[in-house]
Parts: sequence; structure tokens; C-alpha cells
Amino acid sequence: MSNMINSGGMRGQNGRNASNYRTNKPISLVFEKSSPGRHLFVLPDCDVTPDDSLPDNMKRKTKLNFPELSETELSRHYNSLAKQVYGVNSGFYPLGSCTMKYNPAINEKIASLWGFKNVHPLQPAYTVQGCLEALSLCSKYLCAITGMDDMCLQPAAGAHGELTGLLIIKAYHESRGDQQRTKVIVPDSAHGTNPASASMAGYDLISIPSDENGRLDLDTLRNAVGDDTAAFMLTNPDTLGRFNPDILHITQIVHEAGGLVYYDGANLNAIMGITRPGDMGFDVIHLNLHKTFSTPHGGGGPGSGPVGCKKHLTPFLPIPHVVDATDDSPFSFSYDFPQSIGKVKSFYGNFMVCVRALTYMITLGSDGIKEVSETAVLNANYLMRRLGEKYDVFQPDGCMHEFIISMENMKKDYGVSAMDIAKTMIDYGIHPPTMYFPLIVPEALMFEPTETESKETLDEVVEIMFEIYDNAIANPESMHNAPVSTYVRRLDEVTAARSPVLKYEFGDGSDNGSGKEND
Repeated sequence: MSNMINSGGMRGQNGRNASNYRTNKPISLVFEKSSPGRHLFVLPDCDVTPDDSLPDNMKRKTKLNFPELSETELSRHYNSLAKQVYGVNSGFYPLGSCTMKYNPAINEKIASLWGFKNVHPLQPAYTVQGCLEALSLCSKYLCAITGMDDMCLQPAAGAHGELTGLLIIKAYHESRGDQQRTKVIVPDSAHGTNPASASMAGYDLISIPSDENGRLDLDTLRNAVGDDTAAFMLTNPDTLGRFNPDILHITQIVHEAGGLVYYDGANLNAIMGITRPGDMGFDVIHLNLHKTFSTPHGGGGPGSGPVGCKKHLTPFLPIPHVVDATDDSPFSFSYDFPQSIGKVKSFYGNFMVCVRALTYMITLGSDGIKEVSETAVLNANYLMRRLGEKYDVFQPDGCMHEFIISMENMKKDYGVSAMDIAKTMIDYGIHPPTMYFPLIVPEALMFEPTETESKETLDEVVEIMFEIYDNAIANPESMHNAPVSTYVRRLDEVTAARSPVLKYEFGDGSDNGSGKEND
């Protein structure tokens, strides 16, 4: 197990020599490389009469602007784009609360099996018995890991799972006539999707402040809950990377007020096989299969955010439910849940992500799942202690799977911000950590090394971070220009967010694809 999950490393592929293969040469779009008359294929003449029955108002008035390139040019273009992609198989990728860990190739191999890859969601259930069994097993294993009684695999991502969980909570309260429960409570250190999901579910948001150590104050919570409390949303370990020792008191306080407790599963990677949200008193949870259970999720997808619940919430789960096979009947779907909140995703969710997660769980087994969390916590504490030799670690007394360093003093003394440090890391060939989160820590950088990094990789990261630290003191002005070895230099993020260029503007059509970019 240890050999499998700690086999990575940057040496020979990233690190200090990363800039050797980079260039500041501007990136050309495929349309800018187009040259009239070039082709990469030859089609035979059409041997059937073209269907010209479309009315004129539905026909194009101008020719399609396809780029015209040779096969060699097109191949080189996409190969150059591929070289610019950075992922967990490229090097160190410590995004805190995102769990960007290595994804074993066996997951892809199993997900690509013909019987999984080529099914159609409208096939009759009797023709996809293996797929239904996979969904059933995935749900059962996730329930065992989380301490929940039932699981729905439909939601497409974590935030989608949050919304689904809150809609389940809302349906539960309404079924009991508790219409006055209109408020959802979240800590001020919560993930940003928590308040957004609560608002989308139609709830009023109550944000409660953390104490000076960034922890949830029990008296503050007691004063916040009441007859109008629908739910309390919490991540444990929290966004500061620490397990809350008061968790049983927290869930008890909410339950005594008649509310339910929602578990944000973003940080489950720290506790799998060690403790379970269900045993802490949580009523409903969402999981990130694309984080904790290893499906790659860079670039916006794919994702899966299953929602688990205790049995008193099962009637409200989305439909359909997978019904297990018996001696008398095969696996099937059931829609016989009149209190269900209905479907939240087309068909049955992102099936392939569930297959990858199931493969991951079967490959590791119960002992391996536990070792994942133990190694993730060990790696985080090791990296935290090493970086703490120079950097200011927020709450350095210990962490779970992630930790935070604050660049507040560095910015005050030398004018070097968390952004400057993060951008400089790119020049060294390693991905920056999460920046400026949580908001309660000034100039925050959140590191999550995960269980898939070796000690050698972590030591090399420490050397790089120390070199960056020393340079920030000796030559702070140089930090403001990083990165300098990438295809694209530091961006104007405000302009990019407020005035993004989302399409390529062609000319009047006569250039057949060699138009200019809309700036």
C-alpha cells in the first residue's frame, strides 16, 4: 500500500529545471495558424443527391470558418497545448481543501471496460445488471465509510450535493410542519459554496464568527440556534485543517434546537477509516468522489457529489433508488418514494466517476482506506513542521490533512504577498497552493500535500520554498513579476474576471478563419 501511494516525486520531471522547457513565446490560436487552401484530409466526391429541402431562413449565409492546416501543423498545435497542461502527474499539486491527488491508472482501466463505457442510460434495467450492481456497491461502501444509512449518487459535484442535501433537509422539515425553520447557520470559515447553496435552497443565512484561534465557539452557536434553525453546515476537519474536538457537543446543540446537521465532505480525505461523520451526529452529508475517491477533476470536471443521510431522511432522497437483486428479481430502479425531492441530475448521475470511486475503494480495501488518511495527515504535518522553520504557520500545534501559512508579516515587512509567493512557485515548476482562503487568515496559503507524495518530494518542495523565502527578503521587487518562465505572465485578474474574452472574432468572413482576436 505505502509503495503504491507514495511512489511519486518531482525529481527528473519538474522542480528547479522546469523552466528549461518553457518559453515566453506567445501562444497562437489555431485560427491564427490557418492558411487558405491547406487540408489534412481528402474526402471523395459526394455520390448522393444533397438534401436541399431546408428553407432558406435556416441556411447559413456565410461559409463556416474552419481553420485550414496540414495534419502536421494540427498535430504540433495540440501537442504544444498538451505540454502546457499541468496536473498531478506533472508534479506537486498542493491545493488545500481540493485533494488533488494522484489517480491510479487502474481506475481508468476499469472505467473503460466495454460494459461500462458503452451503456446507454435508456437501456432496460435487465440489460445493465452489472452497472446497477456497481452503483449499489458504491453506495454501500460509501455508507460504510461515512456512517450513513443511505446514499444517492446523482449529484454532479460537491456544490450540487450541498444543494441536494439542503433540499432534503427542507423537505424533511416541511413534512413535519416546521415551516418556521428558515435559517441555515454556517461558520465564517466555511467553504464559499455553503452559503450559496443555502441561499439557492431558499434559506436565510446566519454566519457565526470564529474565536481568535479560528475555532467555532460553542456559546456563540447556542445563541444562534432556535426554533427557526433548519440546519447547521460544518466541515470537520475544518477549513483550517483541524479536527474539532467539540463535534459531539456541536451536533447535540443543533439537535436539541430541532435542527439538522449537514456535513461538508470536502475534507473527508483526513478521516476515512478512522472516524465517521455519522458517528459524530451528522444527519446528511455530501462527498466529493472527484477529490477523496480519486477521479481527476482539473479543468472543471468530471465530478460527482453523492449525498448520504440517516434513515429518517431516506424517504426524501432523489429518485430513482437502486433496488438490490434477490433470488426472485434482478437489480432494478424504484421510483416509489412519494416524499422524494425528485431528480437532481439527468438519468443517474456521472456513472463513470462512481465506477472509478468503486475501483479505488475495492483496490485499497478497509485497511488501505485508513492508511490513505493516516499518510495524508502525516505528510501534512511533516510539511507544516518543515515550512514552519521559516514561514509563519497559522496554528502550528498540529494539523490534519492541510495547514495554512500566513504571509501577513512578509507583506508588511517586505511588500511580498501570498500572491507573489504563489506565482513564484510556478517558476519552480510546482503548482501553487490555495490562496487567500479561508478569509479569516490574512494573506493565507493553504497546503494539502495528500497521501500520494513521497518524503523526497516534500523535502524538495521545502528547499524550493526556503529559496523563495530567502529571495523575498533579499530581492522583494523581483517577486512582483513572477512567473517569468511561463507562456503567459502574471494576468490582470480583475480585468479577466470582469471583462473576459470568451470568443474569437473573425473578420468579414472573406479571410476564412484568419481573423483577429477581439481585445
